[in-house]
Amino acid sequence: MSNKAANGFITAWKGLSLTIGHLFASNSKRRVISASDDNYFKQLGGTNTIQYPHQSMPVPEVGRYQLDVEIDDCIVCDLCAKICPVDCITIDSIKATELIGNTSDGSPKRIYAAKFDIDMAKCMYCGLCTIVCPTECIIMTNTYDRSVFELKDLNYEFSDMTPEAAAEKRELLEQQQEARRLAKEGGKPSEGSGA
Repeated sequence: MSNKAANGFITAWKGLSLTIGHLFASNSKRRVISASDDNYFKQLGGTNTIQYPHQSMPVPEVGRYQLDVEIDDCIVCDLCAKICPVDCITIDSIKATELIGNTSDGSPKRIYAAKFDIDMAKCMYCGLCTIVCPTECIIMTNTYDRSVFELKDLNYEFSDMTPEAAAEKRELLEQQQEARRLAKEGGKPSEGSGA
């Protein structure tokens, strides 16, 4: 019995001595250096933490963090929504009746983005949407600390079109399609004529 009690005290003392050793050894603050620096992982000894948010850790350039969309460069091709494995991108497109304009790389814009939402609660940060984008309007930023209290606040809306403007564009498209249909039917002879 006394042997088991002694063994228990020895085991507890070994664990506590290790913890106490780390407690008094951590007397220096972590320096903020680039992740590509050779000493980046060697500076862990004797440190406890950084003083966040006054200090922040550098993030790698190829890191996958918060998505952002430059909606003025978007041609609403829907490739990002189609390739997304978790369906976190929702796009509602309206075909324009005329050329809207050009993106920053010169691509013509012919489709309105009535809705362009990304649900970051669903996003798995794979980066596939950024790879397939032909105009590179959807990118991953280096922002990683967007904390929210409500889950619905992680749904980011990037479209700047109001519902009223979207309804107006849909109506213009329907009028154009109806005019084209009537023009097409007007050029053909009707079935009841003897021609």
